[in-house]
Amino acid sequence: MEFVNIIAIIRFGVLKRVEEKLREIGAPGVTVSHIRGYGEYADLYKDDWLVDQIRLDIFAAEADAERIVTALMEAAHTGMEGDGVVAVMPVQSLYHIRTRQQCHREPC
Repeated sequence: MEFVNIIAIIRFGVLKRVEEKLREIGAPGVTVSHIRGYGEYADLYKDDWLVDQIRLDIFAAEADAERIVTALMEAAHTGMEGDGVVAVMPVQSLYHIRTRQQCHREPC
């Protein structure tokens, strides 16, 4: 089975809604990180322009990627500049640290 890493950068204010949607569709797991940055949206009133955002990392089966991305975008969408981005990247190998085994199926 092929795995992907779905990376999303979203607004702080939509995190709860996104978490609930991911749980609802049965996403295999998510890592949430607090980050700072700017892209499409920058805080021009600050010297550094950086905006507080959330980064989500989801390892999933390639076959489930489109369903997860669609749900994530639906929950994170506000229609305003700075809603965020989603990237889907292939994963060469995925290992479970506890068992030291390579994952060949989901859930791993």
